[in-house]
Amino acid sequence: MEKLFMESRELLQSKEFCQKLARNFSSSSGRAGKPIVKWNEVQNWFTTRQQESEVKVPSVTNTYKDESRLPQTCLLNDGDQSCQILKGLVAKVGEKVLDLSELEFEAKSSTDGAWYDVDMFLSHRVTSSGETEVCVRFVGFGAEEDEWVNVKKAVRGLSIPFEHSECCKVMVGGLVLCLQERRDQSIHYDAHVLEIERKTHDIRGCRCLFFIRYDHDCSEETVRLRRLCRVLG
Repeated sequence: MEKLFMESRELLQSKEFCQKLARNFSSSSGRAGKPIVKWNEVQNWFTTRQQESEVKVPSVTNTYKDESRLPQTCLLNDGDQSCQILKGLVAKVGEKVLDLSELEFEAKSSTDGAWYDVDMFLSHRVTSSGETEVCVRFVGFGAEEDEWVNVKKAVRGLSIPFEHSECCKVMVGGLVLCLQERRDQSIHYDAHVLEIERKTHDIRGCRCLFFIRYDHDCSEETVRLRRLCRVLG
């Protein structure tokens, strides 16, 4: 999105252009099981980004008043350090892959506690407590929304939507990623399964009901399998 904004400003108000982008985003593998992106949402993002393009966004590291206490920050290029960081994430997820570029991750935003798909890892640093943090850019968001997140606590492999035949894998007490649907937005949050009402499947697929409690606000609701994703690690 950010690259398109810089290269195609003259097309930003084109409905056809925004519709094409929305279709591409909605059909991407990283958005499987997630709400469809609407063309006017894409257009609104470009419009807002254009209005903010003249505003200088302060660097994340500038939030530290005492520069002498700044953690060491390194760009995630092709160096050995960045490779080790990504390999550490792979080990955490438990995946065995030869090409690190094939991996997809999600990260937990400190802004709302929700999980978003990671577009790229920009840099990494080690805090004074010895913990590793990475600066991430979320899919569909610009540089102004970049965040530093803790590798161990807020980064994991991309959660996978359950297939209709996999409802048996959802267990009481288990952790799932659930799409919380509200009038103004739909966002993915961690939740735990409290009860399950198993039902016979029909032509529509799984008809089971899952009573869950969201971790971030302790609210509870009953959902169907289509709103649940399997957490990888």
